[in-house]
Amino acid sequence: MIFLPLAAIGAIYGALQARRRKGNGFDIAQFAIGYAIAFGLIGLLATVVLDRMF
Repeated sequence: MIFLPLAAIGAIYGALQARRRKGNGFDIAQFAIGYAIAFGLIGLLATVVLDRMF
């Protein structure tokens, strides 16, 4: 279940990244969703690897 916290962290990071680039609300939402998906996939991969190891 590592992917849930990582997806939340990715959403926060993406929103902050878009806000730093002076994006409007749609840009912030798009960055947040994109980063959440990317970080969630990394977390899902980590979950599968750790599950296989133990």
